Amino acid sequence: MKKTLVFGASLKPTRYSNLAIHRLVDSGVETLAFGLREGVVSGVNINNSLDEISDIHTITLYINPKRQEEYYNSIISLSPKRVIFNPGTENSDFYKLLKNNGIEAEVACTLVLLSTRQY
Repeated sequence: MKKTLVFGASLKPTRYSNLAIHRLVDSGVETLAFGLREGVVSGVNINNSLDEISDIHTITLYINPKRQEEYYNSIISLSPKRVIFNPGTENSDFYKLLKNNGIEAEVACTLVLLSTRQY
């Protein structure tokens, strides 16, 4: 399966990033998480540093476009194959940067992709 980083992970059970972690784990996807607050969701540690993260296939974004700007270089340096822009995270400037670095930008919902087995 596609090793996935949930970017913008939250400890709050009502957040879509939290639900995504649960669904990814339940689907057997190797899952890592990055967020502002450290903690554990569905057995996955949420880290507040990207230093030890590598070999990522997919990054699924859960932060708004304005907040993404400070992470452009960090995300690109992880060299994922694709970045999923979930609803509310759409960012045409970032799509262009990713494409220029050979990274696919996909506007989709991780939860829908998982439920329809298109992940």
